[in-house]
Amino acid sequence: MTLPSANGTPDVAAPPTSVGEPQPPGTHPIAPLRWSDLPRLFVIVWRVAPLLFSFLRDRRRWIRWGAPLQRSAAFHERRARALVHHLSALGPAFVKLAQVFSARTDLVPEPYITHLSRLTDQVPPVPWPQLRAALEQAWGAAPESIVDDLDPVPLAAGSIGQVHRARYQGRDVVVKVLRPGVDVIVLRDARLARAIVAWLYRQWAHHHVRGFAIVLEEFDRHIPEEMDFEREAMQCMRMRERFANEPRLRIPMVEAALTRRDVIVMEYLEGTRIDRLDAELASGRVSARALNEMLIETYARMMLRDGVFHADPHPGNLLVDQQGRLVLLDFGMVIDVSVSTRKALFDTILAAISRDPDATAAGFFALGMIATDSTPDAMRDLVATLLDIAYSDTSMSDRAKVLAERVMRELLNWPIVLPGELVYFARTAALIEGVGVRYDSHFNSLRVASPVVMRLRGELLSALLGDDGHREPLVTFAATLGAMAGTAVSWVQGWTKKLRAPS
Repeated sequence: MTLPSANGTPDVAAPPTSVGEPQPPGTHPIAPLRWSDLPRLFVIVWRVAPLLFSFLRDRRRWIRWGAPLQRSAAFHERRARALVHHLSALGPAFVKLAQVFSARTDLVPEPYITHLSRLTDQVPPVPWPQLRAALEQAWGAAPESIVDDLDPVPLAAGSIGQVHRARYQGRDVVVKVLRPGVDVIVLRDARLARAIVAWLYRQWAHHHVRGFAIVLEEFDRHIPEEMDFEREAMQCMRMRERFANEPRLRIPMVEAALTRRDVIVMEYLEGTRIDRLDAELASGRVSARALNEMLIETYARMMLRDGVFHADPHPGNLLVDQQGRLVLLDFGMVIDVSVSTRKALFDTILAAISRDPDATAAGFFALGMIATDSTPDAMRDLVATLLDIAYSDTSMSDRAKVLAERVMRELLNWPIVLPGELVYFARTAALIEGVGVRYDSHFNSLRVASPVVMRLRGELLSALLGDDGHREPLVTFAATLGAMAGTAVSWVQGWTKKLRAPS
């Protein structure tokens, strides 16, 4: 922690940590703390410390020693509600962080995941007079002179921005306004949260603490981009252009003339939230299978083909319109993915599709998901177990029960950490799995993804091999052939088993 001296001299960096002491993970530096941060730091610690000590006592009764405390399901429910209460009270940065962590089942178990996901819908709106003043300042004129029928009642209120309906030149639009003063608050709180977790990591250098630190680092790196609505407009137009020939997907048109750093105006697109489609499915207007395939195909193209993907895929940003088309909203969090990461991810997905535990484990290592001191044999056994569970012909609840019995009890000791942009890819995977299971208890993302990825393989390989199509062709082509062969063998074995079964 760095603070200025009492006589007001500039901040001076703290002395380097002693050799051999665990270092906070990642390369993104933490901005120095200031004396003015201390009151806010105290508030955060005051609300978080009791919960932190409670979690530590789950492992050791007296923090440093002792047997684990026995916790009942009712206790976990009470503590999950307390966690949500304190995060909500801490403001928009912590509400936004809840969105990120609500998809991280590798770091946060139930019932905490469920309660964190509910927090995303509990943001009180900014009073209209304050928001109108912000609009007037951004546009340099009264909002009513720029757009028509501006509704003072918000259509949606998020932790970063607030959305209102209006009309512009005869078109239905939405006006999204940055919450006044939220940028300063969020950046400060993100910096303080990282400093707290970095201190905790020096006290307890566990890979799960490292996982929390990496999530916070990525949040700190990308949250300024999310609060820049001019950048969001550019990313939205870029994505709209990339998917211009996809009739099953709708992306709003941006009104560039009205967009500022803290205001964005876009086409209003109607639809039903992706997690509220029961009536549409019952009527047959929407197919759950087609919807899941469309989700997987869209994000595969973003992540693997374009290297630019929509990294805030919570249900409020994904709608389905009257024609059954997927509507994609909110491009504030768009992540660039390097070619090397895309190649490693593609090969790992293909290995998982072909049920090859050795290649899948090797992909985990290539993606930087495994601590360097882990043994390949141990990871191979874990991956084999996960693939067996993933491909079992059971309901999600049954698979979750088996997962809890065979893996989750030991997961704290497995050195799996999602690095960099994979933090956001995990959110996408969690969303797809969640939507699939909501409408089909036997949904299996790998089984649904297999034909989709195979159908896109030519398009993806062309993008991953480069413009000339000759960069590392043998490696990736071999992986593709292996995946296709593995999938074909699985199908043949399945049909053979059915034919041999007694009638």
